[in-house]
Amino acid sequence: MGLEIIHSGQTCGATVRGLDLSAQLDAEMVEQLRTLWLEHQVLSFPAQDLDDDELERFTQYFGPFGDDPYIKPIPNRSHIAAICRVANEQAPLFANQYAALDAMPEALRSRLEDTEAIHSARGGYAPDGAYGEADQRTDRSMDIISSEQALDTQLHPIIRTHDETGRLGLFGCVGYVIGIEGMDEGEANDLLAEWYYWQTRDEFVYSHAWEPDMLIMWDNRSLLHRATGGYDGHDRLLHRTTIGAYSRE
Repeated sequence: MGLEIIHSGQTCGATVRGLDLSAQLDAEMVEQLRTLWLEHQVLSFPAQDLDDDELERFTQYFGPFGDDPYIKPIPNRSHIAAICRVANEQAPLFANQYAALDAMPEALRSRLEDTEAIHSARGGYAPDGAYGEADQRTDRSMDIISSEQALDTQLHPIIRTHDETGRLGLFGCVGYVIGIEGMDEGEANDLLAEWYYWQTRDEFVYSHAWEPDMLIMWDNRSLLHRATGGYDGHDRLLHRTTIGAYSRE
């Protein structure tokens, strides 16, 4: 029996049926799933009752484990974080950044082309950030680690070529972009606000409906995502891994 691929009918996303992810996958199947993942950006696999070993094995089909320096892993694991959300939280999940760029008005696109955004995790994860040393909340969805490392900055093009598909898309999100290289703060903030408003418009958003024992993989290189939504009226606990940089060599 072959795979059944069901498109979400939204801006991105597809459901994959006919596969048991608790079993070993051969190289041909992994390559087929990678192709589907890059095409649809979000893949969901219903009815997958995986233990943590099986989740880690599945992750490593697609690359090495990525580094997640500000989230403490679960006990006895180095690469799995627990994300807990409660029943009354509501929000969309994914925004397609290929589609957001493709539909962008030329006047806005021309202002963003050849610009580099200044990325930093300081607003959330520095010692004086929102989740830093002064944060006394005990009901956070993740076990957060604050660090001086969050003060570091990196430059990334706002319009960026995806390293596997070669497609152009928008890259960056509110919370991690603190300015635009070579632009004064006021001008940068105005442009960033316009950019953020555009990239999260309803027509670019895919809202996923979670089910018990469902595995989801998404591509942060071409999406914005939020860890909430899609399970109205239910608490949700998931185990999350991160795929690091991939090379075919």
